[in-house]
Amino acid sequence: MLTIKQIRDDKAAAVRKLAKKGVDAAAVVDQILELDERRKVLQTELDETLAAQNKAAKEIGALMGQGRRDEAEERKHFVADLKEKSSQLQIKSKEVQDELQAALVTLPNFPAEIVPEGKTAEDNVVVKLVENYTPLPDNPLPHWELARKYDIIDFDLGVKLTGAGFPVYKGKGARLQRALINYFLDCNTRAGYLEVEPPVMVNEASGFGTGQLPDKEGQMYHATADNYYLVPTAEVPVTNIFRDVILDKNDFPVKMTAYTPCFRREAGSYGKDVRGLNRLHQFDKVEIVQLSLPETSYEALDGMVAHVESIVQSLGLPYRILRLCGGDMSFTSALTYDFEVYSEAQKRWLEVSSVSNFESFQANRLKLRYRDDDKKTQLAHTLNGSSLALPRIVAALLENNQTPEGIRIPEVLIPYTGFDIIK
Repeated sequence: MLTIKQIRDDKAAAVRKLAKKGVDAAAVVDQILELDERRKVLQTELDETLAAQNKAAKEIGALMGQGRRDEAEERKHFVADLKEKSSQLQIKSKEVQDELQAALVTLPNFPAEIVPEGKTAEDNVVVKLVENYTPLPDNPLPHWELARKYDIIDFDLGVKLTGAGFPVYKGKGARLQRALINYFLDCNTRAGYLEVEPPVMVNEASGFGTGQLPDKEGQMYHATADNYYLVPTAEVPVTNIFRDVILDKNDFPVKMTAYTPCFRREAGSYGKDVRGLNRLHQFDKVEIVQLSLPETSYEALDGMVAHVESIVQSLGLPYRILRLCGGDMSFTSALTYDFEVYSEAQKRWLEVSSVSNFESFQANRLKLRYRDDDKKTQLAHTLNGSSLALPRIVAALLENNQTPEGIRIPEVLIPYTGFDIIK
């Protein structure tokens, strides 16, 4: 959530930055500034009323001590009126603050200066391309046909058990899933990330803290009886570990990693782009999260991008890194780099990771702060990245490593799978 100061300091700049994300925010910004002025006026009047109330209450005691009972009774009536006035002011102040909060949460994060202009994925900028293509048999099969051929993923059984988008992994397919999860976690812990195992259901406060609520409630599975949400990513519970926490400056950086199944309704997703593992309702993902000082958060982002790149490189897949344009960025992000791997059989790029800096946007929602050198509390910066999401990695591994003998397993995964080929 943006702070009032970010908007008040330069209203024109705030409107311009939000326009880069495709949001016409002029009216909302005016509303926010007007509500903030009303809030300040009401707070000043309330403070003055409470001060007068306290002063009059002290005078009553003095008058009673002097035996001036009639004057004391008059002051009591005066205090009663002030109490009623302060009560009404508190109600009005809360109404204005609630209205102000409701307006603030509708605005996305400011994009960083280096975010490209653009409205769709077509406007994203390729910042790195590694064309590590492998020779394939004639007429290579897409992963859903390979899955059927080698009996390692059963999409039809998933439909029977739950519905479309809930595949069942079998035999070496299941073992490959487990191997990738363990490999990714090991890569992350070796890089200094603390492994945590969080719940896969979160409460409303957690969903609000990282920006999924109220923006994306339609994309989340909701357990209505208890008002819990199935996590769309481990980012939500892991980052919320530090909700309402004040850290010391020396605590940074905070680095965490977690594996969770992820659940996304993916409402409105249809067509060839959702076939097989391309877009699922339940999938496995390993996440990395960092909490950073504001002055070092972009250095931390560069480090996270380099770390994710090292994992993708180790799998031997062709990949590219994109800097997302304003119109293709998430609601909460200030700067995002996407990783895509190339699917030889489908002849298309598949997103496998997003690495983002949220600056203070999430921290303001989370009330995640730290004490600076002057012992004043400041908002921290939060970052996260997929490290990695499994479905499209698996799709690319199956398609790009198919041979007439079977599907070869990348060398780095063999100690985890216990086999070097799927026959």
